[in-house]
Amino acid sequence: MTLPLLSHRLSPITSKLTNILLLGALIFTLTACVDEDEFDNTPQGNFEALWKIIDERYCFLDYKQKEIGLDWNTVYNKYKVRVNKDMRSTQLFEVLSEMLGELRDGHVNLVASHDLGRNWSWYENYPTNLSDTLLRRYLGTDYKIASGLKYRILDDNIGYIRYESFSDAVGEGALDDILLHMILCQGIIIDIRGNGGGELTNTNMLASRFCNEKTLVGYIKHKTGKGHNDFSELKPRYVEPSSGVRWHKGVCVLTNRQVYSAANEFTMYMRAMPNVKIVGDHTGGGAGMPFSSSLPNGWIVRFSAVPAYDVNKQSGEFGVDPDYKVSISDADFAKGEDTIIEFARKLLAQ
Repeated sequence: MTLPLLSHRLSPITSKLTNILLLGALIFTLTACVDEDEFDNTPQGNFEALWKIIDERYCFLDYKQKEIGLDWNTVYNKYKVRVNKDMRSTQLFEVLSEMLGELRDGHVNLVASHDLGRNWSWYENYPTNLSDTLLRRYLGTDYKIASGLKYRILDDNIGYIRYESFSDAVGEGALDDILLHMILCQGIIIDIRGNGGGELTNTNMLASRFCNEKTLVGYIKHKTGKGHNDFSELKPRYVEPSSGVRWHKGVCVLTNRQVYSAANEFTMYMRAMPNVKIVGDHTGGGAGMPFSSSLPNGWIVRFSAVPAYDVNKQSGEFGVDPDYKVSISDADFAKGEDTIIEFARKLLAQ
């Protein structure tokens, strides 16, 4: 067995509260290893090991039974009959990946040297509501770039910031410069459509520019045992106001189904901020911080182990509703207009 990776999209989490809670989950994992069953490196042994890892450590089994009718014991019976001692490793990989797909979780992966098992249904079956062609029209060619942010002031005096991945570092100095550049703007659009997540430190750093006091943004809890409902009490999470330049006027955060993981967290954080509205489509979700473990054959399984909740103690695993649901219309696209951006501009102009 390998120790779980303290990661979010395979990157470190450095938030103090999160680290404390993840340490608690790590302690449970280490103690659980003492009496953990040993499985043979056979198709049946790898199947049993994978099913048991999810059964004991995955954090959304009860939640998904309530939401989508998932029964992990039924899943066991469904896939066990497909596993036999004579199957090739590629066939086993296919069966195990399909079994993990029953969880409908983009943070769940099976990693082998030849392939990556994944579930991307959280965005593949929905409109993208994002067009590179339209974005080029709004950004132009003379936009500014600071750290991982592209930005400019639109012709109606609305600031526009495009952030494509929370894996791209955001510097405090860069945020100061961007907000000072937009100081006379009527409002700001933060476009995170297509942002699949990254570093939670960047999530906190950016959100801290839009509050003036310590702000409750959600809750978190961690596994305390092997049972599906063995969790600690909910622990509050806060964003502290930045000591740098902060924004007090209107903000619209633009979302679509490809907003996931740390970007989904950012959406939940920003919903708790004053003067912020979420515009666009329902986000993709991904509210479980991932850990990893290994199977007897060396394949790595990555799974959600620490669930996060919004300020109303509602899970964000299946995404966050916008304040204003807006989609790009065919008519606007034909005119070269992004319906979601235009709606946000009008909203901020009010």
